[in-house]
Amino acid sequence: MEIIQTEIPGVLILKPRVFEDARGCFFESFNEREFEKAVPGVRFVQDNESHSSYGVVRGLHYQKGVHSQSKLVRVLEGRVLDIAVDIRVGSPTFGKHVAAELSGENKLQFFIPKGFAHGFSVLSEKAVFLYKCDSFYEPSAEGAIAWNDPALGIDWGIPADKVILSAKDANHPTLAQCAPGDLFKYEK
Repeated sequence: MEIIQTEIPGVLILKPRVFEDARGCFFESFNEREFEKAVPGVRFVQDNESHSSYGVVRGLHYQKGVHSQSKLVRVLEGRVLDIAVDIRVGSPTFGKHVAAELSGENKLQFFIPKGFAHGFSVLSEKAVFLYKCDSFYEPSAEGAIAWNDPALGIDWGIPADKVILSAKDANHPTLAQCAPGDLFKYEK
């Protein structure tokens, strides 16, 4: 597996070795030993899957406090633009984001550490999205930032009039409106 560093330290793209022949392909989508070498100390406890259609934007979500989550995300079918936003107060990259196009074809995975908000937009007719979390989901610890916060400057790859949001995702605060206690403290 190839580990690709992004502009924000700790946010990684993982590229598996894919073996293809006339029958199809094979690859290891997760290997704990290899992952531990790249990201020590992260143990996944929950897998989630979502199915979405073109134009759906989910996010930008995070879990607060002791329920914060690191995620390893990938697309089984279709294409998405995956986004990680640094919400660690005091970080040199606070408010900046990294985007990665993930697809069933490129088989890339995106690692998002604790201290980041996460979201994605569906670029294909439909997409099946799978992600591993290192902490269990806790409804009382939900946090979120507006997907279209102008200060973040995220290009979701979809015209604004084609974006499909849940009622909940349509009403999140901007990063500047979030209570500082709801965000994360940067630790070197």
